[in-house]
Amino acid sequence: MKGIIYKGFSKLSETEKRKLVSHLCEEPGITELEMGSFIIKNPLRREMFMDLSENTISAYHLPYGIAPNFVVNSNIYHVPMVTEESSVVAAAASAARFWADRGGFVVKELKTTKLGHVYFQWNADEKQLYDNWLTLKATLLSRLKYVTASMVQRGGGITSLELSDDRHKTDKLFRLIVEFDTVNSMGANFINTCLEELAQGLEEGLNQGKNTDDIDCMVIMSILSNYVEECKVTIEVSCPIRNLQGITAGMSPMQFAQKVELAYQIAWNDVYRAATHNKGIMNGVDSVIIATGNDWRAAEAGAHAFASRSGQYRALSQCEITNDNLRIWLTIPLAVGTVGGITNLHPLARKSLEILGNPTAPELMSIIASAGLASNFAAVQSLVTIGIQKGHMKLHLVNIFNALGATPKQRQLATDFFKGEKVSFAAVKQFLDEHKL
Repeated sequence: MKGIIYKGFSKLSETEKRKLVSHLCEEPGITELEMGSFIIKNPLRREMFMDLSENTISAYHLPYGIAPNFVVNSNIYHVPMVTEESSVVAAAASAARFWADRGGFVVKELKTTKLGHVYFQWNADEKQLYDNWLTLKATLLSRLKYVTASMVQRGGGITSLELSDDRHKTDKLFRLIVEFDTVNSMGANFINTCLEELAQGLEEGLNQGKNTDDIDCMVIMSILSNYVEECKVTIEVSCPIRNLQGITAGMSPMQFAQKVELAYQIAWNDVYRAATHNKGIMNGVDSVIIATGNDWRAAEAGAHAFASRSGQYRALSQCEITNDNLRIWLTIPLAVGTVGGITNLHPLARKSLEILGNPTAPELMSIIASAGLASNFAAVQSLVTIGIQKGHMKLHLVNIFNALGATPKQRQLATDFFKGEKVSFAAVKQFLDEHKL
């Protein structure tokens, strides 16, 4: 077995952890210094950052950029985006500016219901369970009042509690389906607290007088769902096809619109294209979610589950031409918050929300979806015209310079040369080797 098992790693001091891990690197001394140099110097912020996760030895930095000029429901936003991928911010900004002159992004539907479940096994006659359900439901909701009180004051809380028979999926399986409105918070902790309280009340209510070996109700687990099909937003852009004039040389507005429509149809029908199509959407979505301190992993899980809801994985966005008008729309589930959690703790997350005008959670959903659709449109526009690599590799040129240690003079010469040439790592390396200064 290769490597070493570290026992008691979590009990080591931060410096000890960093020193231990640095020995795994090629240049232990330098690497240990580099790891430590990224730690925040302000003592209060440093403590906050170090406490966000476990076994922390440093901080990991990503570029923080702004994609300006998003018009969403007639409001203008300059959108913070955190991403290391070349061209994502530039592409989103370009698409945002393009659609700003054509009516901008328009919200067509927005829902904010979130879900949680308590899964349990019922070992007795189901008639007994159903006969007692209404009484049990009232008892469970009453039990939760102290947990939901502050959320109710803010206008949220539990909006529905239902019993579901899932025995067609798993033997003896039932579940509670609980719907929540968490207002401006993402609400994960609130939802899970409520669900665990419901689980305890369920067992106590259904197992009275039973010994542990003869219980009727056995709770298996209680957890929120990241598949939030009723916490979703539909955003669209549209314009007359004649207003696409000049978007690309050598192609008429109608030819461009028809190729775009076909590209979206392919993504809808072909899983191979759909996966990459949706990745382009999530380039924009994840970047804004990270910038605002929300959970991009939950968004990814929910989006891809939603894309598979028909039984086939499909594109999240669609396009159609009707009456000489091009319309493109995106429907995506998003559970995000503007208060609580990291959004309150991380200074840049707070600044991101300030830059956006301190939006409500529904407004933030609309902004995030707009960034996703902008990234999607920019990618499809490139694919059906000049190809994806030309613009991407031009922006990636700086990364290649950094990787190859190009001098300032070499950078200038190479930048001028590759304005009219295809960019690749090999081609840039060859050019730099031939122009050593």
